[in-house]
Amino acid sequence: MEISPDNIIFWQQDWLVINATLVYSWLVMLILVIASWLATRDLVVDPNRVSRWQNTLEIIVEQLNTQIREGIRQEPTQFLPFIGTLFLFIGVSNVLTLFPYYESPAGSLSTAAALAICVLVAVPFYGIKNVGIVNYLKTYISPLPIMLPFNIMSELSRTLSLAVRLFGNIMSTSLLVGILVVLVPLIFPAITRAFGMLVGVIQAYVFSILALVYIASGMQAQRTTKHQEED
Repeated sequence: MEISPDNIIFWQQDWLVINATLVYSWLVMLILVIASWLATRDLVVDPNRVSRWQNTLEIIVEQLNTQIREGIRQEPTQFLPFIGTLFLFIGVSNVLTLFPYYESPAGSLSTAAALAICVLVAVPFYGIKNVGIVNYLKTYISPLPIMLPFNIMSELSRTLSLAVRLFGNIMSTSLLVGILVVLVPLIFPAITRAFGMLVGVIQAYVFSILALVYIASGMQAQRTTKHQEED
């Protein structure tokens, strides 16, 4: 068993390496694209004609909307595409660990870092979109200009924390499940894999909610600065 899918090399030519992280990430994206196409190709309004795919999609979207609305007390419309994509990618990546020989790409530090960088970019994106670029940039020198390096370090440390948290939790869960499967291969393999899948879905939820909280806290700070200036 490999600790990280980065260590599983399928093909290599000089500096070009195709490892399990890349292959399984493409697999998860392909599954999501096909499932999205199946769920949206024949959308109908009549409840009696709704397909299973559309019904499943509506349940997922409604649950995500509820979590976003309860988490930050704002309308979820503008956050749903980004937060929903994060949750579905990480969740599906981890659920597929039920299948033998599959390793979750979320257990790779490079994947976790890439997702955390997406959150790092999303925070100023939503901040500028809601309060404007000038008010957003002012938050980096609030309450005093001397706080500029500390505020920048805070943003970077949150990104690092997100990446390490996801990588550490998924990697440690995979390692624990692997040890249990080796120790008791005939008794608990299904249970331990189901446990790993459950933890993976929880980690997808935690990562998505933390990303949402970071975005919302940035917007709230920007609104507070703007209101103080207006007063």
